[in-house]
Amino acid sequence: MLGTLTVRETLTYSAHLRLPTTLSKEEVKDIVEGTIMEMGLQDCGDTVIGNWHRRGISGGEKKRLSIALEILTMPKLLFLDEPTSGLDSASAFFVVQSLRNIARDGRTVVSSIHQPSSEVFALFDDLFLLSGGETVYFGEAKMAVQFFAEAGFPCPSRRNPSDHFLRCINSDFDAITATLKGSQRLRDKPTSSDPFMEMATAQIKSALVEKYRDSKYAKMARARSQEISKIEGLEVETKSGSQATWWKQLTTLTKRSFVNMCRDVGYYWARIVIYILVSICVGTVFYDVGYGNTAILARVACGAFITGFMTFMSIGGFPSFIEELKVFNKERLNGYYGVAAYTLSNFLSAFPFLVTISLITGTITFYLVKFRSGFSHYAFFCLNIFFSIAVIESLMMVVASMVPNYLMGIVTGAGIIGILMMTSGFFRLLPDLPKIFWRYPISYISFSSWALQGAYKNDFIGLEFDPLLPGDRKLTGDEIITKYFGVSVDRSKWWDLTAVVVILICYRLIFFIILKMKEKASPFLQEIYAKKTLEHLDKRPSFRKVPSLASSKRHQPLHSLSSQEGLNSPLH
Repeated sequence: MLGTLTVRETLTYSAHLRLPTTLSKEEVKDIVEGTIMEMGLQDCGDTVIGNWHRRGISGGEKKRLSIALEILTMPKLLFLDEPTSGLDSASAFFVVQSLRNIARDGRTVVSSIHQPSSEVFALFDDLFLLSGGETVYFGEAKMAVQFFAEAGFPCPSRRNPSDHFLRCINSDFDAITATLKGSQRLRDKPTSSDPFMEMATAQIKSALVEKYRDSKYAKMARARSQEISKIEGLEVETKSGSQATWWKQLTTLTKRSFVNMCRDVGYYWARIVIYILVSICVGTVFYDVGYGNTAILARVACGAFITGFMTFMSIGGFPSFIEELKVFNKERLNGYYGVAAYTLSNFLSAFPFLVTISLITGTITFYLVKFRSGFSHYAFFCLNIFFSIAVIESLMMVVASMVPNYLMGIVTGAGIIGILMMTSGFFRLLPDLPKIFWRYPISYISFSSWALQGAYKNDFIGLEFDPLLPGDRKLTGDEIITKYFGVSVDRSKWWDLTAVVVILICYRLIFFIILKMKEKASPFLQEIYAKKTLEHLDKRPSFRKVPSLASSKRHQPLHSLSSQEGLNSPLH
């Protein structure tokens, strides 16, 4: 979720992305307000979610907002993965109570949950306990305690049932208790008949699985399943993740992204301030550079700094883009919209900011340095900056799609941009670059090379400069950039600008292709991950039906108090 948006805005944008376009604004608003009421988010409806520089809603409210996003389209079946993780007892209870209300509204809620409190456990209708891929219990939650008691593992009084169930089937307790050493006082205590003192977790789990398989609880579960399957009209209605048109998705994404960029200080506003300061510095350092012989190198250095280092500052917005990309990955996985709509909307929403940066930077530096006068030269100067910054942002988008975090992305992006700048023709002339690799193809795919050539032509062609020695003829701009800087004047500066635009488009296409490939490869990678996970779990002793010899030897008789604390203290 975007931290700059309010709860109501987040739900509204999600509704516009997913609900049918035939719905009116009032109908969409009613659905959003109803969802807010249903999840108890009225008090924080106009509060921002929160990010690194602005405090927002609480963790429990974020969980409920995540659930609210999923129930906007009124799904008949809702899957949730540990919705109470990281929450305190009160917040967890409120979240599960909200889920219970959804279930009472005629919808099925399936949720994995870890160590619920006794109050939360009391809200469950049915309980499904799994261990190592095997069913330990499936049936009414209130009957689970009775089943464990009948199986020989009764839940001690004043203990949370969920903690007791976890103790019976989770091998992590074995790993913990193996490190505990009984004191001499504990060794003198008589051995208890508690089953936890005599059996390993694998044995307990195996006994529970066998007991459940032929129990009345299993028969009741099978009978309920057969009864439900005979009811007509229960076929699951399959729907796409979004029912909105592509144009609706594009406009909604563009608006949402633009609002996020306006409110996130780190996205563009901080860069605009830095660009203004750096532009003033450049303009005053190269102020009224003139047409003397020394001005030749000054103009070249100034042009290289503007097209290279100043555009390099655009990587400053990378962390904010990473956060936005995380939202895209989640929403795309849920089928909210396509890759094409997202890629285009990102450019359209950033367009006003890029124009602002280009005009501010171009105006300050162009008129302070006093490059070649004329509106066409000024327009080209600003356009060159605009497309160079856009190329940097597009390149960083490609990097973001391939790296795991923003720190790796900044390091990788800075390295790539550094290489492109090194082959721009300023640090070493283009004709002098090694032909293999550096001249062909690196300098040709480097936006810095084309942007700098265009900047040279825009500033030098048509001007004359003083000679090195008095009395010699004046040097023309064409002669300077051709003989001294290895720039061909056979192509116009607009050709060079077109090359920068082509590189920009190529980077956007690469970004699009990478996202599409990840989308297509995701099911395949998930299948491999699932297989590897199961292979790993099969190697754990508690997931075997018969514990290993080492496991059996390790579990010595334990202290009688261990059954009250849920821990096993080996006596040896």
